[in-house]
Amino acid sequence: MRFSRLLAPTLKEIPREAEAVSHQLLLRGGFIRPLSSGVYLFLPLGLRVLRKIEQIVREEMNRAGAQELLLSAIQPRELWEQTGRWASYGDDMMKLKDRTGREFGLGPTHEEVITQLVAQEIHSYQDLPKMLYQIQLKFRDEPRPRFGLLRCREFLMKDCYSFDVSREDAEKTYAVMKQAYETIFDRIGVPFIAVQADPGLIGGNLSHEFIMPADSGEDTIGLCGACGFAKNLGGAPARNPENAPADHTCPQCRDPKPLNPVRGMEIGHIFFLGTKYSEKLSAVFLDRDGMRKPIEMGCYGIGVSRLISAVIENRHDDKGILWPISVAPYRALVLATMMDKPEVVESARRLYADLQADFPGDVLIDDRDCRAGVKFHDADLMGIPIRAVLGRGVVEGRAELQLRSEKTPRAVSLDKLREEMRAHINGDLKN
Repeated sequence: MRFSRLLAPTLKEIPREAEAVSHQLLLRGGFIRPLSSGVYLFLPLGLRVLRKIEQIVREEMNRAGAQELLLSAIQPRELWEQTGRWASYGDDMMKLKDRTGREFGLGPTHEEVITQLVAQEIHSYQDLPKMLYQIQLKFRDEPRPRFGLLRCREFLMKDCYSFDVSREDAEKTYAVMKQAYETIFDRIGVPFIAVQADPGLIGGNLSHEFIMPADSGEDTIGLCGACGFAKNLGGAPARNPENAPADHTCPQCRDPKPLNPVRGMEIGHIFFLGTKYSEKLSAVFLDRDGMRKPIEMGCYGIGVSRLISAVIENRHDDKGILWPISVAPYRALVLATMMDKPEVVESARRLYADLQADFPGDVLIDDRDCRAGVKFHDADLMGIPIRAVLGRGVVEGRAELQLRSEKTPRAVSLDKLREEMRAHINGDLKN
């Protein structure tokens, strides 16, 4: 992609409404724009990051044995009333009526819909197990949307649901999905702590949150310094971990020292549901003895769009974003500083073409006719992981190679530049 054609309107000033660092940098870097409170438009750079995260999630779900489908975002009131959640969700659910007066909700989650589908299509133990997932927009009427993509009214979510014949099998599936989540967060490049959690409105009796340590997080977890056990302690006022309650004894290793309070943000949540939904929605099967039994269920959610902000909260400096190669909008940037010099322009275009052959569609060339300082500023702000700077040194057969995560560039001969950039990119991808 040529920068001169890219829709990436960068901002010099920090928008007043942006509190979290991730929100500030997503706006300043031209990744997103607000439409209304808690609703955002994804510009080309933001969409590229979103799609890369989405693809990592999809690959690991498929590897775990889950099948992708797509469910309706519009859900009838009657279905939610069967589980009692139409009332319990309350104002958090966005609701509407059709022209006949029938009531619907815009899906904040899909336990009812997927369970009804399985009740209609699964009848025997021979049809089980099944794991089904989707990546779809969700809607929640947040009373106070804030922090950009971290807490908004419309967001992209991966929700997966498992169906097994027994609790023993369901818990094995739960363990498989827990491992898949750990792999997803490792690939995306965010640290996490798996925390025993309250199932909340989803229900069930076993639940883990994946919490990324972050000062901007709205959760406080208690972490045992002896064995690593962690649990959610809830929110703490003024973002001060010291104000959070802490148990005096670790329930796992019984270490007498208090759990250490750590601020963090939720990046994923998994639940063992048991038969909470299958019993209410008649999702049953015939076992080997011909007995009708409710299906054992689990559900597994990741806020895909939320992960964009999570990465930035964890990886940034005073100049901008530090994207990992795995989810960066572009893997590499070719930056020409002297557009009035034919030899510089030609060398930049040649390198760009070579890298495009190596990484199709994943290389950006800054071909704008503007000051070098503007180009460097935007490159740092957008956070592309590796860049080649071609300028005065071209006549001597050299350029500068700059890793966004390092402060100092180094000189590289033009004939080795492509090879070195390719090695850096492939090396990072393997990690």
